[in-house]
Amino acid sequence: MEQCACVERELEKVLHRFVTYGHQSEERLDELLRNVCELRSRLVAFGVQDADLTVLHQTMAQCCKEIKETVQMLASRHKDIHGSVSKVGKAIDRNFDAEVSAVVAENVWDSPERQKYLSETIVEHLYRQGMLSVAEDLCQESGVVIDMSMKQPFLELNRILEALRTQDLRPALEWAVTNRQRLLDLNSTLEFKLHRLYFISLLNGGISKQQEALQYARHFQPFASQHQRDIQILMGSLVYLRHGIENSPYRSLLETDQWAEICNIFTRDACALLGLSVESPLSVSFASGCMALPVLMNIKQVIEQRQCSGVWTHKDELPIEIDLGKKCWYHSVFACPILRQQTSESNPPMKLICGHVISRDALNKLTNAGKLKCPYCPMEQNPSDAKQIFF
Repeated sequence: MEQCACVERELEKVLHRFVTYGHQSEERLDELLRNVCELRSRLVAFGVQDADLTVLHQTMAQCCKEIKETVQMLASRHKDIHGSVSKVGKAIDRNFDAEVSAVVAENVWDSPERQKYLSETIVEHLYRQGMLSVAEDLCQESGVVIDMSMKQPFLELNRILEALRTQDLRPALEWAVTNRQRLLDLNSTLEFKLHRLYFISLLNGGISKQQEALQYARHFQPFASQHQRDIQILMGSLVYLRHGIENSPYRSLLETDQWAEICNIFTRDACALLGLSVESPLSVSFASGCMALPVLMNIKQVIEQRQCSGVWTHKDELPIEIDLGKKCWYHSVFACPILRQQTSESNPPMKLICGHVISRDALNKLTNAGKLKCPYCPMEQNPSDAKQIFF
């Protein structure tokens, strides 16, 4: 991110100079145009025969001089902008590596099967983003065949999301009612929040919508036990309907960020029902790669400097750990605190009687004469009493 910030600073300088240059150029050219128009008007009014040729010559020379100086000034400042643009390119070259193929496994996409998986992943990402026509074109050009059963959920999801962005709640409410039991199994609050938002939209209609709002309040009955307090607040707001909710203690009900929230909740719950992740796998992979790439480039440079090329050629798995943040944690992992190695199926984590956990390899190495002393506490125990842990 620091590298991106450096390039962004250089880019901001260019944009600032470009905008400033545009304003100054426009002002200077407008001023010259006014002077030339005034000179032309004087010549037309007095005539050349009535004017002193010496004065006319001086006036024309002064005007030409001003035009020449302006052109030179604008050209000089334009060169400065070119210099700033070149600095952006140098900042990119300085902060980013142009060649990153050295940290990528060779022939990783040569297999037709892997190319098919990649194309399907891109198509799924396009469907998620609502770019349906682009996804169809990619399917035709790549030869990927996507079953309609896979397309349909994304088509429906994008249709409902598009309606929510225009503050149309009806498609989302119909979907939530249809999938009510499945949403309840997920402990979802989506349907209640959709009804709540629709009720608030009726409150926005003022006193003329009071009767309709009271009738719509019947939809809150199935949620009375879980959302009693929220329902009480909504019903209490009706008292201030005549004077306007925006002028009442309930004005927080009209906050506009609720629409962005309901879009996020719908996306999360709809993806959960479809068995999909909320974020596109392609987006997650791309973001993870951006975070991991600088670390891999640094490791590559260190390995090459120390002439440990044999390690780097083993590209399927490198002996390093890259922290991608909790957002990218999808599987439970355990690294042995003794051997500093991540456990695996052949070397699983083992729980000792005292509660401490180490790997099986560490357990075997610490065993002495059929006895094991925990490396973290003085308890001695039988190694056979250790139990394997499954994450």
